[in-house]
Amino acid sequence: MRLPRSLSADDLVKLLGPLGYRVSRQTGSHLRLTTDEGGQHHVTVPRHDPLRVGTLSAILGDVARHSGTTRDALLERLFGGGR
Repeated sequence: MRLPRSLSADDLVKLLGPLGYRVSRQTGSHLRLTTDEGGQHHVTVPRHDPLRVGTLSAILGDVARHSGTTRDALLERLFGGGR
């Protein structure tokens, strides 16, 4: 599945919320998201609009590895088949 090209950091935070991620702190223009589901895990998201495709890919890959799924399965869960 193709990554969205116009996703902002704030949109990503909202999408990761149902997976248990929440903003645990902000330092400058970077957000740190934390989840305790499946063990504690942190990802850092630059607060850009839009996020660069490589940055988004790396973040989603990290989230997928932590949740024990593939990146494509995570994309399907977050964005559905419509994007």
